Amino acid sequence: MFPDNSHHTPAVRAVEVHHPTPITPAAPAPMVPVQPSSVPAVATIVLPDGRVVTGYTIDHTRPEPVAAKPAVSRTAVNVALGGIGFAAVCGGLLMLTTFITALTAFITQLITLAAVIFGGWIAVQVFGHRPTGGGTTVNIRKAVIKRNKFYG
Repeated sequence: MFPDNSHHTPAVRAVEVHHPTPITPAAPAPMVPVQPSSVPAVATIVLPDGRVVTGYTIDHTRPEPVAAKPAVSRTAVNVALGGIGFAAVCGGLLMLTTFITALTAFITQLITLAAVIFGGWIAVQVFGHRPTGGGTTVNIRKAVIKRNKFYG
């Protein structure tokens, strides 16, 4: 470039400046009536510098709706219902055991009463007073059985 005085004078280099070419806004295309189900809608946006941008709108994918969780878990509900059922059964079992105890006491009293009455009757029979002469009379006969016939 400057072979001789490059060491004495500062180097001056040429600077190129590039200016962007402005884009002329395009006239929007005439709208043709189309059935909305087959072709997506066309959107037109005017930028702050005056340019117009036209294009199709993009539908964002929507996530699947999540099933709403109940406020209380099913396990907690099942445990609570089990506790209520257990409490109800305990009351019934308490009544059942009370009934069995009462029935056992009643049967014991009946057996005791029967033993007292029957034992008293036997005692009267054994130790009771008889109007006869005080002895026991036993009649013994000679019995004959021939060919399944009784002769007495």
